[in-house]
Amino acid sequence: MRYDFDAKTNRRNSNSLKWDVSGNELPMWVADMDFQTAPEIREAILQRAEHGIYGYTILPDEWYEAYQGWWQQYHGFRMEREWLIFCTGVVPAISSAVRKLTTPGENVLIQTPVYNIFFNSIVNNGRNVVESPLVYDDGKYFIDFDRLEKDLANPQTTMMILCNPHNPVGKIWEKETLERIGEVCARYHVVVLSDEIHCDLTAPGKGYTPFASVSETCRKISITAIAPTKAFNLAGLQTAAVVVPNEVLRHKMWRTLNTDEVAEPNAFAVDAAVAAFTKGKPWLDELREYLQENKELVRSFIEKELPQLSVVSLEVTYLLWIDCSKLTETSSEFADFLRKQTGLYLSKGKEYGGNGEQFVRMNIACPREVVQDGLERLKQGVRKYDSVCRDR
Repeated sequence: MRYDFDAKTNRRNSNSLKWDVSGNELPMWVADMDFQTAPEIREAILQRAEHGIYGYTILPDEWYEAYQGWWQQYHGFRMEREWLIFCTGVVPAISSAVRKLTTPGENVLIQTPVYNIFFNSIVNNGRNVVESPLVYDDGKYFIDFDRLEKDLANPQTTMMILCNPHNPVGKIWEKETLERIGEVCARYHVVVLSDEIHCDLTAPGKGYTPFASVSETCRKISITAIAPTKAFNLAGLQTAAVVVPNEVLRHKMWRTLNTDEVAEPNAFAVDAAVAAFTKGKPWLDELREYLQENKELVRSFIEKELPQLSVVSLEVTYLLWIDCSKLTETSSEFADFLRKQTGLYLSKGKEYGGNGEQFVRMNIACPREVVQDGLERLKQGVRKYDSVCRDR
């Protein structure tokens, strides 16, 4: 391989949210990677840093062209320049959209279990969360369209936040599914805000379908949040975009992003994004291969050593949704036990709503040696937990 993903970088004492833990702990929770970003991106950042002046930054043609070129070439979606609006992050875009496009007391629908910050963006803005749970059957998740239509038909429901691909269950939505979602939402005058930040982390050979690309109906009712930050490990640079084909929705989003003061790039946000989308493909291709090998390692280990657990999907993201239902009815208790007894720090599934209490989420975007360490700790923790449960 051209890039060394086995190399370990010490992130302790670096003001890392992920690694600000005690010395014996192994954090495999929050969604950032323990790999240095692509050398081509680091070079662009260093070149910008060497300029020495970090004043107010505008969006050059290269920024628009980078996004347009990437989505056209790799996702088959042609975006017009005027559809694109800069934003400091996907979460700020979601929160701003909830504030501007809904009113206090209205409902915002989410398909749980789903990214936990969706709840915050809704509740913190005085709106009501409507959970339309995904159906879990035989280790796979599906949409209950009868339930979804019933939830969307409520006149108080005015927005749906779609996770495409879906975090944490690792689901790539098929085009036909997305088309059906769009038709139902349009029928009940519901705006779809599609979070597509994980789209470039599909398994090798797999693609995804942008919601707005599916049909004219989907295009007219959609706001799409995208960014290079998840795929290229750039979350701390706060660089993202929203894509809004509908002129009326676009004006509202432009207004709210500017009113919320999250529409101005920092001095490094433009250069990093342009470098990612114009020079980062070889690095990303190798990253996806490496991540898939990590995921296969975890699945194989669990199947062999920990039959009480199972991994739901390896389709997308570096976040594995691990079913603990044969081990415990309260995965939150199990996650706390793991952290205390072994130092392995995983995300509690309960945070994601739906049937999340029977799952934990594991981040495997780290060198293979670290993944192996995490698996050994998981094995140790399961055995101890099993023993404690039997003694109760």
